[in-house]
Amino acid sequence: MIRFKNVSKLYPPNVVGLDCVSLHVQPGEFVSIVGKSGTGKSTLAKLLFAEERPTRGVIEIGGWDITHIHDRDIPLLRRQIGVVFQDFKLLQKKTVYENVAFALQVAGVFPRRIREVVPQVLDIVNLGNKLARYPKQLSGGEQQRVAIARALVHSPKMLIADEPTGNLDTLNSREIMDLLKKINEFGTTIVLVTHDREMVNRLRRRVITLEDGKIISDVEEGRYKL
Repeated sequence: MIRFKNVSKLYPPNVVGLDCVSLHVQPGEFVSIVGKSGTGKSTLAKLLFAEERPTRGVIEIGGWDITHIHDRDIPLLRRQIGVVFQDFKLLQKKTVYENVAFALQVAGVFPRRIREVVPQVLDIVNLGNKLARYPKQLSGGEQQRVAIARALVHSPKMLIADEPTGNLDTLNSREIMDLLKKINEFGTTIVLVTHDREMVNRLRRRVITLEDGKIISDVEEGRYKL
């Protein structure tokens, strides 16, 4: 599913984002990428969905070499990869239904298909009864679930969750993690980028630890020990 081959990312004037990183994530895995702030976690995530390009090395997603992906191909890549961020990125003047539908509308999906898909993904995240609510009428956890629903509308093979619990309390954080586990059980590969030690240790899944842009640990059913 994911291959990094000796990938480095350098920022001007001489800042190292990633330093010669190699890793392989199998289809259907749930992998946590952990480390302290500034260790390269978010850089790795941005490389996966082509917000950043590597300085050196090769990146493959599902057998597709995206190392030098053309700008016109990025929308196709991102329809295969769902992305969830810490700050939700919801449209405040649109309802829950409209926020999720918008991701399909910009891809040119027919209205009939949108009417079928949106309620389905909102049911998955247990928000089927809040279609007409606006983001400000939702809790933080509910807003993140809307963001996850939006990320699922294209039935992505992989979901990248970049600090998805960073703005949430413990109870809501656990609900989001349980939801990510549920999505993973459907067969979706999950890449979780986080500094949340408790959440990672509850998962008991593969843990890749970064430090100074390098992988210092890659453990199956691991724990976040830093």
